[in-house]
Amino acid sequence: MRDAVIAVIDGMGGNIGHQVVSQLRRELPESVEILVFGTNSAATANMMKARASRGATGENAIRTSISRADIIVAPIAVVIANSYMGELTPGMAEVIASSRAEKVLLPLAQPRLHFVAASRQPLPHLMEEAVARVRQLLEAETEV
Repeated sequence: MRDAVIAVIDGMGGNIGHQVVSQLRRELPESVEILVFGTNSAATANMMKARASRGATGENAIRTSISRADIIVAPIAVVIANSYMGELTPGMAEVIASSRAEKVLLPLAQPRLHFVAASRQPLPHLMEEAVARVRQLLEAETEV
């Protein structure tokens, strides 16, 4: 597994991102850099407590730094403009969706959006699946 850069993005307190970073830290080598991006400072601080490598907050941070990521892990809301009760700007959604990084998105409910094919598993199981997918992506890169 090469030294990859994983970006974890969250908002509204960063609790999901905190749990994802914790699981990634348990599962992956310390050489994997985990960058966290919060839509607000509370989310960033919460994710940093889970031993992220570095963190930043807001649209400009995401716009200027997301290109470093090989993989992005986040709730699906990060590619939906004005989600997180307006905290996620259209610019953030665009730059994340357009990033060259592989995206591992958790299908968490959003008001007035329904995911037909998404699994209705409890959040901890979805996070386990997301971390497993990150491992698969990293392992596939080392085989190339």
